[in-house]
Amino acid sequence: MTGYYDYVLGLIPLALFGLTGGLVQTSLSLTQAVPIAAAVAAGIIGHALFVRAPVSTSARSSFDGTDTRKNVRLQNAD
Repeated sequence: MTGYYDYVLGLIPLALFGLTGGLVQTSLSLTQAVPIAAAVAAGIIGHALFVRAPVSTSARSSFDGTDTRKNVRLQNAD
């Protein structure tokens, strides 16, 4: 079963090599095409890290939504 991060791992080299090749074919030089493709790959990585951040399944399942702050007694620093 492929998930979101499997697609991200596949899109990174595809963006680097495929987009670089495509941009070179559209009359951009290699020194212009590589940074553009790298920026797209960095955008994909940034989306995977910050927009759809990885969360462990144990952290998701252990949270039941109850507020435990009312049960905590804070100690005075004095």
